[in-house]
Amino acid sequence: MSHHRITQAIRIRTDRTAEKEHSSPLFLTSSFCYDDAEEMRAAFADEIDANIYSRFSNPSVQEFIDRMCALEGAEAGFATASGMAAVVGSFLSFLKKGDHLLSCSSIFGSTHTVITKYLPKFGIEYTYVPAGDQTAWEAAIRPNTKMIYLETPTNPGLDIIDLEVAGLLARRHNLLLNVDNCFATPIGQTPIQYGADLVVHSATKWLDGQGRVLGGIVVGKKELIHEIYLFCRSTGPALSPFNAWVLSRSLETLDVRMERHAGNALYIAQKLEGHPAIASLRYPLLPSHPQHEIAKKQMLNGGGILCFELKGGLDAGRTFLNKLKMLSMTANLGDTRSIASHPASTTHAKLSPEERAAVGITPGLIRISVGLEHRDDILQDIIQALK
Repeated sequence: MSHHRITQAIRIRTDRTAEKEHSSPLFLTSSFCYDDAEEMRAAFADEIDANIYSRFSNPSVQEFIDRMCALEGAEAGFATASGMAAVVGSFLSFLKKGDHLLSCSSIFGSTHTVITKYLPKFGIEYTYVPAGDQTAWEAAIRPNTKMIYLETPTNPGLDIIDLEVAGLLARRHNLLLNVDNCFATPIGQTPIQYGADLVVHSATKWLDGQGRVLGGIVVGKKELIHEIYLFCRSTGPALSPFNAWVLSRSLETLDVRMERHAGNALYIAQKLEGHPAIASLRYPLLPSHPQHEIAKKQMLNGGGILCFELKGGLDAGRTFLNKLKMLSMTANLGDTRSIASHPASTTHAKLSPEERAAVGITPGLIRISVGLEHRDDILQDIIQALK
């Protein structure tokens, strides 16, 4: 990522009002006024660039979008009320009855539910492919395949998919490449440089970074985002101006926060690797990670998530969580405060045991979202809970 993009994400702002404020104002309004009937007609006819209704656009929301486009190197974006609204919008804006979606099998639990339970109701087919099996991706493409969807690193197993390979595959077969970049953030990697057409985020996570508000966003090519805009302005998953204002402020510190998150996570992963209570541990920038070389190629840092498998399975996982003194147990990640979760009983509980096993979610798998506390305090709490 160029330093210029980080600077843009801090300096881009909505136009100042007559008060000449330094920090961007918050536009809490549902609708917007016009000077005369002709201006109003032209706005509704899309002949002029004007705000109409905050379900369509809003200055506070647009500032957040513009800052994310700068960070991701995207032409345009649309912000939504949650990360899942962004995922669903990126699907239903382009997929129709008879189309086929190709997805990596290791994905967020709610995304899995959308793909397996709801897309088929609209006649949209899907195929899951193991994240690390590059030959299986091409073999799974059908004549009616329309989109490739993937997460990298995956949630929660931290598999790494080669974005360059995925981009070339999508171009070769004229498919849309849709990448969930939530775990890495644009500070860690920018999928568009490898050929992604769309990039989705749950802004609730690292982008906010303090566990305050819900939000989501899709960025990408201008003509594709226009289709998402048309779909979302009619179906209504708009991001609230207040949440957008909060998220836009958060982006001003995203770079420095992710440097600390990733630094803490790497340190803790190195210290925990080989612990007698841990059967296996994963972090993208550890040499022991199966896709370490791919991670080094496409990621500027390893992100703030690490995961490990406890030798004692389900009982050991529950005991570990119950013994934690500082780390939070909560349904989120990407917070200033470190969080421990047990995917098999929480985020991925809706999957069958067979489905969880297929994507590496074992009964004793623990996911740690590493926060901004002092790294030794985080490590000490984890180690005492492992005893």
